[in-house]
Amino acid sequence: MTNLPDKPGSAVAAFLNRVAAMPAATPARGTVGRLIFAMDATASRQPSWDRACHLQAEMFLAVRDIGGLAVSLAYYRGFQEFAATPFLTHAEDLARRMAGVTCLGGQTQIGRTLKHALAETQRQRVNAMILVGDAFEEDVDSVCHVAGQLGLRGLPVFCFQEGDNPIARSALRQVAKLSGGAWAPFDSSSATALRDLLRAVAVFAAGGRPALARLPGTVARGIAGQLPAPRGA
Repeated sequence: MTNLPDKPGSAVAAFLNRVAAMPAATPARGTVGRLIFAMDATASRQPSWDRACHLQAEMFLAVRDIGGLAVSLAYYRGFQEFAATPFLTHAEDLARRMAGVTCLGGQTQIGRTLKHALAETQRQRVNAMILVGDAFEEDVDSVCHVAGQLGLRGLPVFCFQEGDNPIARSALRQVAKLSGGAWAPFDSSSATALRDLLRAVAVFAAGGRPALARLPGTVARGIAGQLPAPRGA
């Protein structure tokens, strides 16, 4: 596992400075924020998948007064199976799609998921990405390279880790940092924690930093505190 060096003069530090200089992800007035909601759907994830299926409506409710949200569900499972829905603007449509998915054993495909997000934002701006998982079974350097490309395109990845797997923690924190996003753990027994995390990123996707700053609670502050300083700060 490769750890990020913190030396100010290092190549990684210079790269992070470039990411920090990118404009904050704020949808133009009158547009709907676009969010990719990516989840690990391998075998161990079924309880969390079911929980997220019930909680996803919170994302749409949280942004009703900001401008709205369009969410694309992406997931991986089984033997190299990956799928993504169109961008959906209604909680009922997203819930229906999620309810039709059964988790299936397999290895993580985080790199493939990030590449999908990169292709999407190259076609049309995506304001944020949520990645929910509990494991990391890939080459960290190649995955982090894609995360850095997302950072340069202004697409932050918000990595929410279930459990305390140390390999996943190290890798997901690097993905979040290089993309200009944030990392946070959550307890599989706490629906409230995941709900608050999803709500915070939905608000960010719909209204950018200003909307996130107005959202009360320690979860929103914790996410906002990890974001790179905006240009000119």
